[in-house]
Amino acid sequence: MFQLPTLVSLFVLAASKIVSASPCVTFDSNFNLLAFGLDGKDWNAGPQASWTNGTATDITATGRPPFDGSNTTCYLAQFYNAVYVLNGDSKNPSSVYIYDAAKKAWSTQSVTTGTFDSSDFKAILDHDTNVFYALSKGELFFLNMNAMTTANSSAISWVDARASPYPATYNPVMALAQNHIHFLDVPGLTAGEADIFVIHYSYFQPTSQLYSASSGSSFPATYGQTASFFQAEGVQQEFAFIPDDGSATYVINVETNTTEVYAGPTTKDAAATYAASITALVQLDSKGEVSFFPYTESDVSANTAAAWSKVSALASVAPASSSVSPSATGVKASGSHGASATGSSAGSSTTGSASGNTSGANIAARTSQGLVLACVLAVAACAL
Repeated sequence: MFQLPTLVSLFVLAASKIVSASPCVTFDSNFNLLAFGLDGKDWNAGPQASWTNGTATDITATGRPPFDGSNTTCYLAQFYNAVYVLNGDSKNPSSVYIYDAAKKAWSTQSVTTGTFDSSDFKAILDHDTNVFYALSKGELFFLNMNAMTTANSSAISWVDARASPYPATYNPVMALAQNHIHFLDVPGLTAGEADIFVIHYSYFQPTSQLYSASSGSSFPATYGQTASFFQAEGVQQEFAFIPDDGSATYVINVETNTTEVYAGPTTKDAAATYAASITALVQLDSKGEVSFFPYTESDVSANTAAAWSKVSALASVAPASSSVSPSATGVKASGSHGASATGSSAGSSTTGSASGNTSGANIAARTSQGLVLACVLAVAACAL
């Protein structure tokens, strides 16, 4: 006998349509702001001058990842004008999606993981070598992207480089500068200290480095996000650290071994991700709102007076969602958010040539069509 669906079953059906989305922000090599997976699409917000008064361009193209991973991160390979996306596809978490920013085209690189756990890691993309370095459960791995702007026909592999000096329980905070990986919030370190891994020699320095604050307090020994500031030429020399409480933005200069303290983001969001260009630090919060802090290298006065502003060019086409998935406000995966996408940094972030921001605020995808359908069916069921 045919039985009409109940109201409860219809709403269960509608709820099943809701999937977790993990957008991320980064840049192309001309430092146009790119937002991927935001409101289900990809956007180019243009150069910094247009962020507060322009309108982002829809760059959604075929072959893109669904941006539904648990800890999606995006990284800029500056030399090659390419963006690499890790964990952008929940069904293929080991694949690296490559966006050729010049051709506005996507391709998917097959990856062999071996002992690398693609669900539990934090990574940076080295500027000069274009190699990913990732810390997962106490082991340091690398993945060589060579000069890729499109995927190879053969798989590439994560390689276990060596054991780190950290316990498997360490949730890494990683930042890239001067081809060195900086590890913050390491057990036993105090405020203002970081451990250093020298990439070109595959060497952990035996002692930590202190980055004293010129005024105020040094960055705290706590978890947070990083993003490395690019240079027009050469490797990054500075990175930003934003603790989870969003109380301040700490900019660490590895040339002078100093720290400057600036305004924290307006939105205090432990699930936010970050990416940096040469002249801006960008935040993507867990509701999908994008803001930026204008930054001028070596100008403490200007940076002290600077304030965070919304990127209205993105808000006008992809307004922030009020529906946030549980993972956005709960425990973060150690590989989530960019930069390091120092590269999104951010995100670690990320640093993708290395700033990657990392990303990946987790936002419940909009499901209005499914909910409308469920409601219509529910009304019909009740009427009958």
